[in-house]
Amino acid sequence: MELDPLFLSRIQFAFVVAFHAIFPVFTIGLASYLALLYGLFVKTGNTAWERLAEFWAKVFAVVFGMGVVSGIVMSFQFGTNWSNFSQATANFLGPMLSYEVLTAFFLEAGFLGVLLFGRGRVSPAVHLFAAIMVAVGTFISSFWILSTNSWMHTPAGVELRDGTFHVTSWLEAIFNPSFPYRFLHMGLASFLAGGFVVAGVSAWYLLRGHEIEANRKALSMSLWMLLIAAPAQAVVGDFHGVNTLEHQPAKIAAIEAIWETERGAPLALFAIPDQENQTNHFEVSIPKLASLILTHDPNGEIMGLKEVPRDEQPPVWFTFFGFRIMVGLGFLMIAFAVAGLVLRRGGRIYTSRYFLQGLRLMSVAPFVAVLAGWIVTETGRAPWVVYGMMTQAEGLTPSLTGGMALFTLIGYVAVYAVVFVSGVYYLTRVIRKGMGDEERDLDEIERPMRPMSASHVAFDDDTATARS
Repeated sequence: MELDPLFLSRIQFAFVVAFHAIFPVFTIGLASYLALLYGLFVKTGNTAWERLAEFWAKVFAVVFGMGVVSGIVMSFQFGTNWSNFSQATANFLGPMLSYEVLTAFFLEAGFLGVLLFGRGRVSPAVHLFAAIMVAVGTFISSFWILSTNSWMHTPAGVELRDGTFHVTSWLEAIFNPSFPYRFLHMGLASFLAGGFVVAGVSAWYLLRGHEIEANRKALSMSLWMLLIAAPAQAVVGDFHGVNTLEHQPAKIAAIEAIWETERGAPLALFAIPDQENQTNHFEVSIPKLASLILTHDPNGEIMGLKEVPRDEQPPVWFTFFGFRIMVGLGFLMIAFAVAGLVLRRGGRIYTSRYFLQGLRLMSVAPFVAVLAGWIVTETGRAPWVVYGMMTQAEGLTPSLTGGMALFTLIGYVAVYAVVFVSGVYYLTRVIRKGMGDEERDLDEIERPMRPMSASHVAFDDDTATARS
């Protein structure tokens, strides 16, 4: 069987990006939460806030370390598999990624050391400032990365001459048409990820009767935040969909599995898209709802995929079902946030075992939703690597063979499997250990050499598990 280097390279890029995405989406939200906790401690002097902050700083250290490792490895494939794309877009992508390193990564790395290793060595106010700077750094980093990715979907401020992109307006390129919506959408997703993880872990501790006061505070805070962020995400998603209809109508047609251009297009709740025959099977739909949502007019016109040449149509199956997984989980998050509001009466958010167990399960939901959302975003752009200007085939490395692509794909899977299994195992130990290690004499604390060492949990020490 002949191996297709383009197909294998697409699988590799999808796998690597999906693996890496789950770490920054968590650390962005968690960094802001840490800054809030340290701020509350400085303002009130309540040690419960400090204990929460120190515990979640341990979790942050582990996840940040995993994100750095996966992010560094991820960048290699631009040169190995997508050299034509890298060369053609170097005038834009090169400066953008450099700005991210100069304005964000150095900021995060510098103040991260103070945040993780400064306890007892700097004043609480300086510690708080470091936490704020780390949180700001995560958002600056996401600004540059999402601007770059959004430009690939809605290119602006450039012109293509002799196979090379030349920037004609940096403002138009950076603030391209889809960037504001993607930035808000990803920012809210980060808060949802951090909020549900904090809520899930706090619920687990409450079920076990561990650190009741601190974890009640953490659960209450996270549920208030989720009550705001979850509905806000739905609103931002609606605006993002309207923007996508304007600039990427083929992606919208694939998301809704609409084949014929029509006014009053129905919203398919369920269907089996058949791209070969350009139709749907077993469709269950609501008349005119797709047009109402996307155009805010029940008789608005939605372009069908048959208007697009077959070789330029996105893969409908992945796009269609990925979107429904993302939206379904989004509504489930809203439901849990509203349930938390209802259960506040009488303090039932702290005692209802069904609700607390549900929060434990929901701690993984934002990550599944993020992965589903990235599948929708990236598969919906196919076959373009720069929408409407460069195809994925044109961006591929010319000398790349199927065997070479398969070899690197297997290598990435193997390396990332080790990173993921080791990281999750270690993170589980940190969470199981809880906040029981915060009262050590500061003079006995060794100066860690790496961010993950700040967790103060040995990788192969069974003491923590025995105590749990």
